[in-house]
Amino acid sequence: MSGHSKWSTIKRDKGAKDAKKGVLFSKLSKKISLAVKDGGSGDPTHNLKLRTEIDSAKAHGFTNDNIDRAIKKGLGQDGGGTIEEVVYEGYGPFSTAFIIEAVTDNTNRTVGNIKKLLTKAGGSLGALGSVSWQFQTRGEILVERGDSDLEALELTAIDAGATDVIESDEGLAIYTEPTQLTKVQKAIEATGTKIVRGEIIKESSQGVELTETQKPIIEELFSNLENDEDVISVHTNANF
Repeated sequence: MSGHSKWSTIKRDKGAKDAKKGVLFSKLSKKISLAVKDGGSGDPTHNLKLRTEIDSAKAHGFTNDNIDRAIKKGLGQDGGGTIEEVVYEGYGPFSTAFIIEAVTDNTNRTVGNIKKLLTKAGGSLGALGSVSWQFQTRGEILVERGDSDLEALELTAIDAGATDVIESDEGLAIYTEPTQLTKVQKAIEATGTKIVRGEIIKESSQGVELTETQKPIIEELFSNLENDEDVISVHTNANF
């Protein structure tokens, strides 16, 4: 499976330092607003994606007031600028490819920041379709190892429509068709299991192996893209 470690990303999120909390909270707010916009509802009982984002935000100390403001922004009730989801494609060094998803109220600012980060690392911003051809879109659900019976959970996921389940030291990574993500999530939650993350991902079929010297350079670029305030998700074909 190509791309950075999904579990490493979770550990980084959990260990976010106070100095980065402003950026983290901004991203959480935008993810909630986008979930409202995409789901057409500000009610988490009727919008599973919104409920997932709210649970994630609360785990990071996001207050109810901040959640309410993010929901209102997604509904267009805050009087602020209109947010939109934008996707950029680009190249990094060593034949690496990136897809960068962002939510912004100022596309000029966002594309300028992303272009600058790619160029500084020796890469470049690509045209629409320049790298997306090698990425497959599918649902991914992560369940950390704990008290749950992972073998039984795997059967539950498959019965609900999962296309693949991978067990590791960290837990289970469950994959679905994009349209089946919500259905499988509900089946897993019905067992009383807590989902760490459930989202639509983009996974490359053209994985690029990096040398030990190259890995830190790509890791830094990936981290810098992730840390941009407007960026909500980064996908790459680099294995690290």
